[in-house]
Amino acid sequence: MKKLISILLTVVFVVIINFNNNACTNFLITKGASVDGSTMISYAADSHVLYGELYHWPAMDWPAGTMLDVYEWDTGKLLGQIPQVAHTYNVIGNMNEFQVAIGETTYGGLKQLSSQKGAIMDYGSLMYIALQRSKTAREAINIIGDLMAKYGYYSVGESFSISDANEVWIMDIIGHGEGEIGAVWVAGLIPDGYICAHANQARITTFPLDDPKNCIYASDVISFAKEKGLYEGKDKDFSFSDVYNPVDFGGARFCEIRVWAMFKDVNDNMQQYFEYCKGNITHKKVHVENTPVTKENYASNRMPLWIKPNRKISVQDMLNFMRDHLEGTELDMRKDIGAGPFEMPYRWRPLTWDATNEKGDTAHYCNERATATQQTGFSFVTQSRSWLPNEIGGIFWFSVDDAASSVYTPVYSSSTRLPETFARGNGKMMEWSDNSAFWIFNQVSNFAYTKYSYIHPEIDKKQQEYEANFVKKVKAIDAGAKQLFESDKELAIEFITDFSVNNANSLVYDWKKFYQYLFMKYMDGNVKKPNSGHQNPNLKQPGYGKDFYNKLVKETGDKFLMQGGGH
Repeated sequence: MKKLISILLTVVFVVIINFNNNACTNFLITKGASVDGSTMISYAADSHVLYGELYHWPAMDWPAGTMLDVYEWDTGKLLGQIPQVAHTYNVIGNMNEFQVAIGETTYGGLKQLSSQKGAIMDYGSLMYIALQRSKTAREAINIIGDLMAKYGYYSVGESFSISDANEVWIMDIIGHGEGEIGAVWVAGLIPDGYICAHANQARITTFPLDDPKNCIYASDVISFAKEKGLYEGKDKDFSFSDVYNPVDFGGARFCEIRVWAMFKDVNDNMQQYFEYCKGNITHKKVHVENTPVTKENYASNRMPLWIKPNRKISVQDMLNFMRDHLEGTELDMRKDIGAGPFEMPYRWRPLTWDATNEKGDTAHYCNERATATQQTGFSFVTQSRSWLPNEIGGIFWFSVDDAASSVYTPVYSSSTRLPETFARGNGKMMEWSDNSAFWIFNQVSNFAYTKYSYIHPEIDKKQQEYEANFVKKVKAIDAGAKQLFESDKELAIEFITDFSVNNANSLVYDWKKFYQYLFMKYMDGNVKKPNSGHQNPNLKQPGYGKDFYNKLVKETGDKFLMQGGGH
């Protein structure tokens, strides 16, 4: 029996992937900041080798003495075992049946704290074990803290977004390093009516030391830094981020700028932080390496941890925040030569590169790192709704691939089955599946990259139509499920499961037809439209556009000049 349980756990729990997850974006919305009073968090799992699929851990009862195999999320490596609890909760993706949701971004932090011999709790295991065991966000934080203290912390620095139907928290973590098991961490409750965000940079600076309702932290979060010679000063002045993950050019330009891009859309006072987000960081006093950090060494022009938006935020706003490419800013990725003739807001990796400058010297340069990116495996937006029973209240808006070219489909977090098109095992990164959402959405997005300014507007229109329709459908399903719930809880759960599965599968099959339409219309650099009553379609050959041709002539001079007006 125990062998069978171990095999089942291996199949259910392991995500055998190998990727660098240091490229994710989380937005956090409190009840008072949302249009309908729901809490929301977002997450983009960005990796060039992450296969996007939807995870499911069904609610289960476990015999006494059952051990849980713990695998590293990034690699599938077996790290160890811990005792299983008597009952685990249903989890769809990163949200459970009690509307608890968890997302993350990796920030790395101080190198000397990046490894810990004997530790077995990596960040992925912490997220998914906590989701299977917690009924509230606060409980999830305590479970994560207890697991790290008892079994060690296997990962580098992480930020978690943790929410339930009433509260939204941000939690920054980093390990003790070699020689001491566990981690230091701090979690802050976002004030109601405010929003927060993080994107691969620790964001909690100073925090209240005697306010357990709004701030929870490891007992040694400050004393550990002092003992290791990392910080010198008063406890009240201690800044988690400035000590354990000081912001540098990359932390601002590649990470904080994604926070700023969302904040600026809902707050009129964010332009003052643009220089900081471009990587121009100021300090009262520059920190000297191998000396303790003091408050004078902190970055002095940082953005606030959370802000009050100038309007209420809807779930559709959240979906669209995930699609940002720094449009309308000085760093708009559509407006420099790297965008090509069709204003493509993507740059192929590597993120940084060397080139010869005007003086003839080799210099270091970078591409921009926007929220929407081609290498996203999956992304989501969660909605936790306190006015509904938990069984109906949790909505997990899920998509695969590039959020700017994908569609988010609503899946109720109490669903007991998955849509086959998104289910784990339907294809792999190097294994094709014709009914896999990941491959079908990738076909559309990658085709759009070839002629972006023409193809993407059609994708954007479809996205908005589908998602607006899904929002309406969810309202109707809510009403029906609530009525069923009053008389038959199990039937209500089956009702929302059917909707979640059928709606998602239908979307994928429709998107497959959409790809066929786009391919026929735009293949070979042409633009074709049906020509009623004629064998051949209407054909346009728009070329590259006047602006690009002017740039071409400026670069090549008379190389392509036609002599004598010949044709």
